[in-house]
Amino acid sequence: MTRICRATVTVLVILLGLSAPASAQLSPPNEAGVAMGHLHYYVRDVEANQRFWESLGGEAASFGQSVVMKFPDVLVFLSEGEPEGGTDGSIVNHMAFRVQSLGTIVAAGFEFEPPPSGVTNVFSPEGERIELFDDTATNLTFTLDDDEDAGVAAQVASRHNRRLDVPVIAHHLHLYLTEGADAVDMAQEWYATMFGGTPGTRWRYDAVDLPGINLNFSYNADAGGAPTRGRMLDHIGFEITNLEAFCQRLEAQDVTFDVPYTLHSSGIGYAFLTDPWGVYIELTEGLRGL
Repeated sequence: MTRICRATVTVLVILLGLSAPASAQLSPPNEAGVAMGHLHYYVRDVEANQRFWESLGGEAASFGQSVVMKFPDVLVFLSEGEPEGGTDGSIVNHMAFRVQSLGTIVAAGFEFEPPPSGVTNVFSPEGERIELFDDTATNLTFTLDDDEDAGVAAQVASRHNRRLDVPVIAHHLHLYLTEGADAVDMAQEWYATMFGGTPGTRWRYDAVDLPGINLNFSYNADAGGAPTRGRMLDHIGFEITNLEAFCQRLEAQDVTFDVPYTLHSSGIGYAFLTDPWGVYIELTEGLRGL
């Protein structure tokens, strides 16, 4: 994978041309009531990380003790903490966004090994890798495992193949599984079943597509596979319609919750669970209005 040298946030603003906030809105839910919701990072320096995410086009807002960066299809929460490590070595290896163009990065004279061709990486002030794709990338294509559903195929193809009309948009989360090649099939089936996702292939990776995010699964015995809880990316979040009933449906499928359905005084509902491979997941209802 192409690697970019770590840069200051000031330079990133110039390079990416994304300093103006993107139009931030979560995707409408699928038939199961599920859409991508948020990523929650625990960082040592919230202010520096806020500037980094703003440079990628995020719009900052306060949320309790955290800062939330609003992007199309995903909210990025930043809270102060002492993480045990980054996503490198974690079951969730990295997050990826699509941007309109990487050309400005090349034109600014950054050193690459080799120069980017549609895909590259940038790094947060604390070393978190974020993968970026532009419209020239050849590895964005998503194909369905079952291509008989023309309606689903058209919807998924539109999301992955249309040219961007915003500067930046969430694209995928990549899970590196260490427990054998069978774990890839099991994880794909689990996410498709539990969250109503569409199974398929993104480039060469088994994947599940959900509104607002594509989940990719790879077998990598040397990736570490540490649970996400306590890492810099502590958990991922899905925004759910009718969360209480959704949690009851998951419990009927033998899902055990770390934190059961709770309605906060703010009116936001939430629950936490851990997937069979160690991804800590928050389910929410009410973040869509942020």
